[in-house]
Amino acid sequence: MQHTTLNLRHGLLALAVMAVWGSNFVVIRFGLDQFPPFLFAGLRFTLAAVPGIMLLPRPDVTWRNLAAYGLLIGAGQFGLLFLAMDGHVSPGLASLVIQVQVFFTIFLAMARSGERLRRFQILACLLAVAGIVVIAAHVNRHTTPLGLVLVLLAAGCWASGNIVAREGRPDNFLAYVVWGSLFSAPPLLVLSLLVDGPVAICHALSHASLGGWGALVWQSLGNSWFGYASWGFLLARYPSATVAPMALLVPVFGMGTAVLWLGEPMPLWKLAAAALVLLGLSVSVFYPRLRRGWLTAAP
Repeated sequence: MQHTTLNLRHGLLALAVMAVWGSNFVVIRFGLDQFPPFLFAGLRFTLAAVPGIMLLPRPDVTWRNLAAYGLLIGAGQFGLLFLAMDGHVSPGLASLVIQVQVFFTIFLAMARSGERLRRFQILACLLAVAGIVVIAAHVNRHTTPLGLVLVLLAAGCWASGNIVAREGRPDNFLAYVVWGSLFSAPPLLVLSLLVDGPVAICHALSHASLGGWGALVWQSLGNSWFGYASWGFLLARYPSATVAPMALLVPVFGMGTAVLWLGEPMPLWKLAAAALVLLGLSVSVFYPRLRRGWLTAAP
Protein backbone atom coordinates (compact mmCIF):
# COMPACT_ATOMS: atom_id res chain seq x y z
CA MET A 1 0.00 0.00 0.00
CA GLN A 2 1.39 3.41 -1.02
CA HIS A 3 1.32 6.32 1.42
CA THR A 4 0.39 9.77 0.15
CA THR A 5 2.69 11.75 2.47
CA LEU A 6 6.45 11.34 2.84
CA ASN A 7 7.46 10.39 6.37
CA LEU A 8 10.35 12.26 7.98
CA ARG A 9 13.06 9.75 6.99
CA HIS A 10 11.92 9.51 3.39
CA GLY A 11 11.37 13.26 3.21
CA LEU A 12 14.98 13.82 4.26
CA LEU A 13 16.11 11.25 1.68
CA ALA A 14 14.19 13.10 -1.06
CA LEU A 15 15.74 16.37 0.14
CA ALA A 16 19.21 14.80 -0.01
CA VAL A 17 18.62 13.66 -3.59
CA MET A 18 17.52 17.17 -4.58
CA ALA A 19 20.62 18.61 -2.89
CA VAL A 20 22.86 16.19 -4.80
CA TRP A 21 21.18 16.85 -8.14
CA GLY A 22 21.08 20.61 -7.57
CA SER A 23 24.66 21.01 -6.34
CA ASN A 24 25.78 18.80 -9.20
CA PHE A 25 25.86 21.85 -11.50
CA VAL A 26 28.59 23.41 -9.37
CA VAL A 27 30.43 20.08 -9.34
CA ILE A 28 30.22 20.03 -13.15
CA ARG A 29 31.81 23.48 -13.21
CA PHE A 30 34.71 22.20 -11.05
CA GLY A 31 35.16 19.17 -13.27
CA LEU A 32 35.25 21.26 -16.43
CA ASP A 33 38.27 23.10 -15.02
CA GLN A 34 40.11 19.74 -15.24
CA PHE A 35 38.60 17.93 -18.25
CA PRO A 36 37.29 18.98 -21.67
CA PRO A 37 33.47 18.73 -21.76
CA PHE A 38 33.05 15.67 -24.00
CA LEU A 39 35.82 13.79 -22.19
CA PHE A 40 34.33 14.65 -18.80
CA ALA A 41 30.88 13.47 -19.89
CA GLY A 42 32.30 10.32 -21.48
CA LEU A 43 34.24 9.40 -18.34
CA ARG A 44 31.15 10.08 -16.24
CA PHE A 45 29.08 7.50 -18.12
CA THR A 46 31.98 5.04 -18.35
CA LEU A 47 32.36 5.05 -14.58
CA ALA A 48 28.60 4.75 -14.14
CA ALA A 49 28.41 1.75 -16.49
CA VAL A 50 31.51 -0.37 -15.98
CA PRO A 51 30.99 -1.50 -12.38
CA GLY A 52 27.21 -1.25 -12.65
CA ILE A 53 26.60 -3.77 -15.41
CA MET A 54 28.40 -6.39 -13.29
CA LEU A 55 26.11 -5.71 -10.32
CA LEU A 56 22.73 -5.03 -11.89
CA PRO A 57 20.83 -7.27 -14.34
CA ARG A 58 19.98 -5.83 -17.74
CA PRO A 59 16.53 -4.21 -17.56
CA ASP A 60 13.70 -5.91 -19.38
CA VAL A 61 13.61 -3.54 -22.35
CA THR A 62 14.76 -3.87 -25.94
CA TRP A 63 18.34 -3.04 -26.89
CA ARG A 64 16.94 -0.43 -29.27
CA ASN A 65 15.10 1.33 -26.44
CA LEU A 66 18.17 1.16 -24.21
CA ALA A 67 20.41 2.57 -26.94
CA ALA A 68 17.99 5.41 -27.70
CA TYR A 69 17.83 6.37 -24.03
CA GLY A 70 21.61 6.21 -23.62
CA LEU A 71 22.28 8.35 -26.70
CA LEU A 72 19.66 10.97 -25.85
CA ILE A 73 20.65 11.33 -22.20
CA GLY A 74 24.40 10.87 -22.65
CA ALA A 75 25.50 12.43 -25.92
CA GLY A 76 22.39 14.62 -26.02
CA GLN A 77 21.52 15.97 -22.60
CA PHE A 78 24.86 15.81 -20.79
CA GLY A 79 27.10 16.30 -23.82
CA LEU A 80 25.31 19.55 -24.69
CA LEU A 81 24.97 20.62 -21.04
CA PHE A 82 28.69 20.16 -20.34
CA LEU A 83 29.54 22.01 -23.56
CA ALA A 84 27.26 24.88 -22.54
CA MET A 85 28.72 25.07 -19.05
CA ASP A 86 32.26 25.20 -20.43
CA GLY A 87 32.26 29.00 -20.40
CA HIS A 88 28.88 29.70 -22.03
CA VAL A 89 26.39 29.61 -19.14
CA SER A 90 26.65 29.92 -15.36
CA PRO A 91 25.89 26.85 -13.20
CA GLY A 92 22.97 28.50 -11.42
CA LEU A 93 21.19 29.49 -14.62
CA ALA A 94 21.94 26.11 -16.21
CA SER A 95 20.22 24.36 -13.29
CA LEU A 96 17.17 26.57 -13.86
CA VAL A 97 16.88 26.63 -17.66
CA ILE A 98 17.24 22.89 -18.12
CA GLN A 99 14.09 22.37 -16.04
CA VAL A 100 12.02 23.40 -19.07
CA GLN A 101 12.43 19.74 -20.02
CA VAL A 102 9.16 19.33 -18.10
CA PHE A 103 7.32 21.29 -20.79
CA PHE A 104 9.18 19.64 -23.65
CA THR A 105 8.18 16.27 -22.19
CA ILE A 106 4.53 17.37 -22.07
CA PHE A 107 4.65 18.59 -25.68
CA LEU A 108 6.25 15.38 -26.94
CA ALA A 109 3.82 13.18 -25.02
CA MET A 110 0.86 15.12 -26.39
CA ALA A 111 2.22 15.01 -29.93
CA ARG A 112 2.42 11.21 -29.71
CA SER A 113 -1.02 10.83 -28.14
CA GLY A 114 -2.84 13.53 -30.11
CA GLU A 115 -3.97 15.34 -26.95
CA ARG A 116 -4.36 19.09 -26.84
CA LEU A 117 -2.81 21.50 -24.36
CA ARG A 118 -5.10 22.45 -21.50
CA ARG A 119 -5.47 26.02 -20.29
CA PHE A 120 -3.40 25.56 -17.12
CA GLN A 121 -0.59 24.01 -19.21
CA ILE A 122 -0.62 26.97 -21.58
CA LEU A 123 -0.37 29.34 -18.59
CA ALA A 124 2.47 27.28 -17.09
CA CYS A 125 4.36 27.33 -20.40
CA LEU A 126 3.88 31.08 -20.85
CA LEU A 127 5.27 31.75 -17.36
CA ALA A 128 8.34 29.59 -18.03
CA VAL A 129 8.88 31.16 -21.45
CA ALA A 130 8.69 34.61 -19.85
CA GLY A 131 11.47 33.55 -17.48
CA ILE A 132 13.63 32.35 -20.38
CA VAL A 133 12.99 35.64 -22.22
CA VAL A 134 14.20 37.55 -19.15
CA ILE A 135 17.40 35.49 -19.19
CA ALA A 136 17.83 35.98 -22.95
CA ALA A 137 17.47 39.74 -22.48
CA HIS A 138 20.41 39.73 -20.04
CA VAL A 139 22.98 37.60 -21.87
CA ASN A 140 26.55 38.60 -21.09
CA ARG A 141 30.01 37.08 -20.94
CA HIS A 142 28.85 34.65 -18.24
CA THR A 143 25.70 33.51 -20.06
CA THR A 144 25.88 33.76 -23.84
CA PRO A 145 23.15 33.17 -26.47
CA LEU A 146 25.02 30.00 -27.50
CA GLY A 147 25.02 28.74 -23.93
CA LEU A 148 21.29 29.36 -23.56
CA VAL A 149 20.54 27.55 -26.83
CA LEU A 150 22.74 24.60 -25.87
CA VAL A 151 20.99 24.18 -22.51
CA LEU A 152 17.57 24.35 -24.20
CA LEU A 153 18.71 21.67 -26.67
CA ALA A 154 19.94 19.60 -23.71
CA ALA A 155 16.50 19.98 -22.12
CA GLY A 156 14.93 18.77 -25.38
CA CYS A 157 17.15 15.68 -25.37
CA TRP A 158 16.26 15.04 -21.73
CA ALA A 159 12.56 15.26 -22.58
CA SER A 160 13.01 12.86 -25.51
CA GLY A 161 14.84 10.47 -23.18
CA ASN A 162 11.90 10.70 -20.77
CA ILE A 163 9.52 9.62 -23.54
CA VAL A 164 11.79 6.73 -24.52
CA ALA A 165 12.01 5.60 -20.87
CA ARG A 166 8.24 5.87 -20.44
CA GLU A 167 7.66 3.69 -23.49
CA GLY A 168 10.29 1.19 -22.36
CA ARG A 169 8.76 0.92 -18.85
CA PRO A 170 11.88 -0.46 -17.14
CA ASP A 171 11.25 -2.38 -13.92
CA ASN A 172 14.45 -1.03 -12.32
CA PHE A 173 15.27 2.55 -13.31
CA LEU A 174 18.77 2.50 -11.79
CA ALA A 175 19.63 -0.55 -13.88
CA TYR A 176 18.11 1.21 -16.89
CA VAL A 177 20.34 4.27 -16.35
CA VAL A 178 23.44 2.11 -15.77
CA TRP A 179 22.95 -0.09 -18.83
CA GLY A 180 21.95 2.90 -20.93
CA SER A 181 25.33 4.44 -20.04
CA LEU A 182 26.94 1.77 -22.24
CA PHE A 183 25.52 3.69 -25.19
CA SER A 184 26.24 7.13 -23.70
CA ALA A 185 29.99 6.82 -23.18
CA PRO A 186 31.31 5.72 -26.63
CA PRO A 187 29.95 8.64 -28.74
CA LEU A 188 31.10 11.15 -26.11
CA LEU A 189 34.61 9.69 -26.03
CA VAL A 190 34.75 9.65 -29.84
CA LEU A 191 33.62 13.30 -29.91
CA SER A 192 36.36 14.15 -27.42
CA LEU A 193 38.94 12.40 -29.58
CA LEU A 194 37.77 14.32 -32.66
CA VAL A 195 37.29 17.73 -30.99
CA ASP A 196 40.04 17.75 -28.35
CA GLY A 197 42.57 15.34 -29.81
CA PRO A 198 44.67 12.66 -28.10
CA VAL A 199 47.25 15.14 -26.80
CA ALA A 200 44.66 17.20 -24.89
CA ILE A 201 43.01 14.04 -23.59
CA CYS A 202 46.28 12.61 -22.29
CA HIS A 203 47.20 15.94 -20.72
CA ALA A 204 43.85 16.16 -18.93
CA LEU A 205 44.06 12.58 -17.64
CA SER A 206 47.64 12.96 -16.42
CA HIS A 207 47.28 16.41 -14.85
CA ALA A 208 43.81 16.20 -13.28
CA SER A 209 43.83 16.95 -9.56
CA LEU A 210 42.16 14.94 -6.83
CA GLY A 211 39.37 17.50 -6.93
CA GLY A 212 38.83 16.81 -10.63
CA TRP A 213 38.66 13.05 -10.09
CA GLY A 214 36.39 13.67 -7.11
CA ALA A 215 34.03 15.65 -9.34
CA LEU A 216 33.98 12.73 -11.75
CA VAL A 217 33.19 10.22 -8.98
CA TRP A 218 30.47 12.53 -7.66
CA GLN A 219 28.95 12.65 -11.13
CA SER A 220 28.90 8.88 -11.55
CA LEU A 221 28.27 7.50 -8.09
CA GLY A 222 26.56 10.39 -6.31
CA ASN A 223 24.44 11.84 -9.10
CA SER A 224 23.67 8.59 -10.92
CA TRP A 225 23.88 5.76 -8.42
CA PHE A 226 22.72 7.42 -5.21
CA GLY A 227 20.31 9.81 -6.95
CA TYR A 228 18.47 7.34 -9.17
CA ALA A 229 18.54 4.47 -6.67
CA SER A 230 16.98 6.72 -4.01
CA TRP A 231 14.48 8.21 -6.45
CA GLY A 232 13.40 4.75 -7.56
CA PHE A 233 13.10 3.68 -3.91
CA LEU A 234 10.76 6.61 -3.18
CA LEU A 235 8.66 6.13 -6.33
CA ALA A 236 8.14 2.48 -5.40
CA ARG A 237 6.63 3.52 -2.04
CA TYR A 238 4.76 6.72 -2.85
CA PRO A 239 2.62 7.98 -5.74
CA SER A 240 4.50 10.04 -8.34
CA ALA A 241 2.28 13.02 -7.43
CA THR A 242 3.82 12.91 -3.94
CA VAL A 243 7.46 12.52 -5.01
CA ALA A 244 7.70 14.44 -8.30
CA PRO A 245 7.07 17.95 -6.86
CA MET A 246 10.31 17.61 -4.87
CA ALA A 247 12.16 18.10 -8.18
CA LEU A 248 11.21 21.78 -8.01
CA LEU A 249 13.98 22.09 -5.42
CA VAL A 250 16.73 21.16 -7.91
CA PRO A 251 17.15 24.68 -9.34
CA VAL A 252 16.82 26.11 -5.83
CA PHE A 253 19.81 24.05 -4.68
CA GLY A 254 21.54 24.68 -8.01
CA MET A 255 21.33 28.44 -7.77
CA GLY A 256 21.96 28.45 -4.02
CA THR A 257 25.16 26.40 -4.22
CA ALA A 258 26.36 28.48 -7.18
CA VAL A 259 26.07 31.58 -5.00
CA LEU A 260 27.69 29.97 -1.94
CA TRP A 261 30.55 28.07 -3.62
CA LEU A 262 31.26 30.11 -6.73
CA GLY A 263 30.05 33.54 -5.72
CA GLU A 264 27.71 33.64 -8.73
CA PRO A 265 25.92 37.01 -8.67
CA MET A 266 22.16 36.92 -8.18
CA PRO A 267 20.81 40.25 -9.48
CA LEU A 268 17.13 41.09 -9.44
CA TRP A 269 16.55 40.04 -13.07
CA LYS A 270 17.92 36.56 -12.37
CA LEU A 271 15.66 36.19 -9.32
CA ALA A 272 12.70 37.34 -11.43
CA ALA A 273 13.54 34.79 -14.14
CA ALA A 274 13.84 32.03 -11.55
CA ALA A 275 10.50 33.03 -10.01
CA LEU A 276 8.75 32.91 -13.40
CA VAL A 277 10.19 29.53 -14.39
CA LEU A 278 9.52 27.99 -10.97
CA LEU A 279 5.99 29.43 -10.94
CA GLY A 280 5.37 27.86 -14.33
CA LEU A 281 6.68 24.51 -13.14
CA SER A 282 4.57 24.77 -9.98
CA VAL A 283 1.38 25.46 -11.96
CA SER A 284 2.13 22.45 -14.17
CA VAL A 285 2.76 20.15 -11.20
CA PHE A 286 0.26 21.33 -8.59
CA TYR A 287 -2.81 22.55 -10.49
CA PRO A 288 -4.09 19.06 -11.45
CA ARG A 289 -3.83 17.95 -7.81
CA LEU A 290 -5.55 21.08 -6.53
CA ARG A 291 -8.34 20.72 -9.09
CA ARG A 292 -8.94 17.10 -8.08
CA GLY A 293 -9.11 18.24 -4.46
CA TRP A 294 -11.64 20.97 -5.31
CA LEU A 295 -13.81 18.54 -7.28
CA THR A 296 -13.67 16.00 -4.46
CA ALA A 297 -14.61 18.61 -1.85
CA ALA A 298 -17.47 20.01 -3.92
CA PRO A 299 -20.95 18.98 -2.65
